[in-house]
Amino acid sequence: MSINFTKAIVDQLQREIADIESKSMNVKTKKEKAQSKINQLQRDIKLSQSHSDLSSKMTRINKLNEEIKKLDRIQADLSKQLVTKKASLKQHLAKKSLHGETNG
Repeated sequence: MSINFTKAIVDQLQREIADIESKSMNVKTKKEKAQSKINQLQRDIKLSQSHSDLSSKMTRINKLNEEIKKLDRIQADLSKQLVTKKASLKQHLAKKSLHGETNG
């Protein structure tokens, strides 16, 4: 495998890793916001006077909990992708290093 081809693969993997890490941070932020909204709604529930208001807030909490579950699944998938990409990058960097040593 040529050095240029290996370099192209390494560059592509590094871009993909950066993209996955960015997506992961976005998911984490969304999850934190959803949890914060849940906490606020739980505080507001204590002040609720009407049954409909209470019911509305409970429904919203349930939807946010479902959103958090979905985000957890996405986060797990991104983590798996990240592990795979990093392993592949490590493998290609080792090849690049080995190839560079034999030709350098």
